[in-house]
Amino acid sequence: MGEQGAGGRENLKKTAESRPGTAKGRPAGLAGSGSARRAKPDTAEAAGTGTTESRESVAGAPKKKPGRPESHLAMVRRARRINRELAEVYPYAHPELDFRNPFELLVATVLSAQTTDLRVNQTTPALFAAYPTPEDMAAAVPEEVEELIRPTGFFRAKAKSLLGLSAALRDDFGGEVPGRLADLVKLPGVGRKTANVVLGNAFGVPGITVDTHFGRLVRRWKWTEQEDPEKVEAEIAAIFPKSEWTMLSHRVIFHGRRVCHARKPACGACPIAPLCPSYGEGETDPEKARKLLKYEMGGRPGQRLNPPSDYPGSPAPPLGAD
Repeated sequence: MGEQGAGGRENLKKTAESRPGTAKGRPAGLAGSGSARRAKPDTAEAAGTGTTESRESVAGAPKKKPGRPESHLAMVRRARRINRELAEVYPYAHPELDFRNPFELLVATVLSAQTTDLRVNQTTPALFAAYPTPEDMAAAVPEEVEELIRPTGFFRAKAKSLLGLSAALRDDFGGEVPGRLADLVKLPGVGRKTANVVLGNAFGVPGITVDTHFGRLVRRWKWTEQEDPEKVEAEIAAIFPKSEWTMLSHRVIFHGRRVCHARKPACGACPIAPLCPSYGEGETDPEKARKLLKYEMGGRPGQRLNPPSDYPGSPAPPLGAD
């Protein structure tokens, strides 16, 4: 890894050292042995409510004590505690799409369907160089747009959406991305998830982004049993203050991409394992679990070619260099 990657690790080390209860020289929240940090009893937990009761760690594996089913109040308190813990682990959480303005974020989010943010970030520099404004993109030749966005997959359908939303922005909104949910979801290829990404990160309007990672984790944590994204959004919105919605989304998605994977979560290296009712679904051996960590948590580049200045890892490589 280059100088920037080494500098990122050093920043991560300093961040970890500055926080109480974090292991010196490692990403915040990861214990030296790979075992999860022991959580202090919360008010609800001390009351003896189900899945978040005190756990003893044997060889790094938290074990639940039998008790009553977790009450709704206890779940809310545990959920908010997880959010606080994630804020310590990922103080640098951010949207992992490169963008410079609302139009670029809107386009990048549409392109991110069924592909990685990394692939989108590697694709959009050439796209935005050719079509920097809605007016430019609306007038583009469809086949040329398709060729530029081919690496993101489903390029014909995505090109149709990009040309359609660009024309709508030009004709109905004066070439500007609207800052209202009701207006955004009327654009071709734009649903609630995309709209909330744009509102939260380009306009500062709080929103919950229910992508595949977010949905998976909130169900593992027993915050909801819903599968429908809109129902998930509504139930999670009722748990947290509106001011937390956008950053909560970033933290949960960061954790899902780095630690709590779909097929093999790194339970043995998870900083919130003592608060997780699904602990044990993945690898619990600390050493094996650490090998499953991704991006900056695993000492590898992130997804953005141009990450925020406080990101502790190294930037992603351009297209063709990975």
